[in-house]
Amino acid sequence: MSHDQSWGGMAQGLLVLGVLWWAWASYAWLTSVIDPEAGAVRLAFFAAMASMLIAAICVPEAFDNLALAFALAIGVFRVAHIALFMIASADAPDLRRSVTALAVSTAIAVAILATASAFDGLPQAALWVLALALDFGGPYFFGVKGWQLAPGHFAERHGLIIIIALGESIVDIGSGAAGHLDFQIGAAAVLGVGVAAALWWVYFDVVALVSARRLAAAPPGPVQNALARDSYTYLHLSLVAGIVLTAYGLEEVLAHTDEHLHWITAFALCGGIALYLLGLVAFRYRQKGGWNRYKPICAALLLILIPIATTISSLATLAIATALLALLVVREHSSYDERRRELRSGNTMA
Repeated sequence: MSHDQSWGGMAQGLLVLGVLWWAWASYAWLTSVIDPEAGAVRLAFFAAMASMLIAAICVPEAFDNLALAFALAIGVFRVAHIALFMIASADAPDLRRSVTALAVSTAIAVAILATASAFDGLPQAALWVLALALDFGGPYFFGVKGWQLAPGHFAERHGLIIIIALGESIVDIGSGAAGHLDFQIGAAAVLGVGVAAALWWVYFDVVALVSARRLAAAPPGPVQNALARDSYTYLHLSLVAGIVLTAYGLEEVLAHTDEHLHWITAFALCGGIALYLLGLVAFRYRQKGGWNRYKPICAALLLILIPIATTISSLATLAIATALLALLVVREHSSYDERRRELRSGNTMA
């Protein structure tokens, strides 16, 4: 996205993220049931690691010269995933049937992704969307019966991927400065860390704890599996996408602190944070059935900030966004109060 600062470049970046997310999420389910110490399992994991490294190398050209190589590398990664699930399901007929259905949708999606490499522009993007729709739609339409889950491990994996994404956003802050430092760059760097800290806070302070406990308390089987699929496999993508967009916006702020943001980068920064917050709202709704009124208000204010960001300095935009997040953190922290202390001591599920 940073090398192709257009709406098309942003869309392509998010499509690549979708493919990578689904590949990672598939393995999050796998590690609930596989024994990583078995020899054959280790070899399959190493093969998957190698294929994903090749895919990562191809990412900058995933829609151009390395489109086919990217699709084939993802295909090997997904084949290793299915092979590992077949090993894990040897003594579980219901799981084996679910894996077989997943193998069919995986094969079709990867074939479409490979076919897309022969096209350019809109047809290529349309095939990517179709491949992702098949991937994401497979577990929804095939159902969740038969899948097995270690809820504590599963929730922890998703929490860790949020931490990794936030850490990478801080790396982008440094790369945006590119070895230069003055007062404005220093201020922007500090504010950028404040944004990352606030995004961490609104997830890990309470939400991550409550959601992990609700998942563990859900009845094992279809109910628990559906909750894991919807709230983690599906909705956590919006959190990671929000962090990616925010990191892209932060990088541009650090590179041009005294200039205004263009529409694309303003949308990335403000819209990325808003997407993250709205993802948390949807996450809570799926988990509990209730709405958090503070996060939608903050997200709305950030969306209103987008056109304003095209007329004021990028540093001022970042300062406003950081201030809004700080107010959100303070308000939520005070509203949880006693319940928060009880939750962190392990005495309540609410």
